[in-house]
Amino acid sequence: MIEPAYCLLCGIHLNITIYEDGHPHPVCPGCGWVYFPDPKVAAAVHLIRDDRVLLVRRIFDPHRGEWTLPAGYVNAGEDPAEAAARECLEETGVSARITGLRLVITGREHPRGADIVLVYNAEYISGDVCADDDADEAGFFPLNALPPLAFRATRSALGIEEA
Repeated sequence: MIEPAYCLLCGIHLNITIYEDGHPHPVCPGCGWVYFPDPKVAAAVHLIRDDRVLLVRRIFDPHRGEWTLPAGYVNAGEDPAEAAARECLEETGVSARITGLRLVITGREHPRGADIVLVYNAEYISGDVCADDDADEAGFFPLNALPPLAFRATRSALGIEEA
């Protein structure tokens, strides 16, 4: 995790200090500002149509070439459910309506991964499946004939692995 070296408020070099919570944090000796890193949050879509699940094939490491639910990071100030629908549209060309929260998964799987993954159930609204953004292929797969899956969140959402 990258931490700031200088205060975001006054520009003074930060000191690492054991803070009131008992953990080391960068603290500004000038104005007292304390850096608390926020967790990375991702949102995914679990969309079943005609007994097939919508998946995308990753073009980036880790797990390049493996398949996952359409997903991505939640932007600051963005509703996570809206982020899930946005990512689905960006990666697959499919417009989806979020119908509810399916699963919350915690624990970062890799250094660039999310700390929290929110998996939402969704219904197909419209659109032809067409991979885009950070996917090079997208499609619907029968639940009993899945391609190689990339992440625990995907396997958990599909009932293959415990969350």
